[in-house]
Amino acid sequence: MNSLEKSETCAQLALENKALDPVIIELIGTTSLADYFLVCSGTSERHTKAMADHIEISLKKSGILPRGIEGRTRGRWILMDYGDVIVHIFQESERAFYELETLWSDCPRISVSDAP
Repeated sequence: MNSLEKSETCAQLALENKALDPVIIELIGTTSLADYFLVCSGTSERHTKAMADHIEISLKKSGILPRGIEGRTRGRWILMDYGDVIVHIFQESERAFYELETLWSDCPRISVSDAP
């Protein structure tokens, strides 16, 4: 699975758990951090943790393991590092506060509705 497919898969998995406002940000040629960020929101600690669990379990079934996961304990901002794809799952208030998308406002966006 290439990095675009992985980011789209993560987006679809997040949507299966009713993720809010998912956006994929293409970082290729901009930074060496990753090829793509997936940014999405949940309504509560339970919601964000459920999304993270679903993504992790589903990708693990395909043999894809995270390099690391941060923030799961509090569930306010969960970062899942899959190397070429980094998943950011925020509670709505945290997403509004950090405005992560504005830091990468010059980068192309990939419509999640177009993802398979």
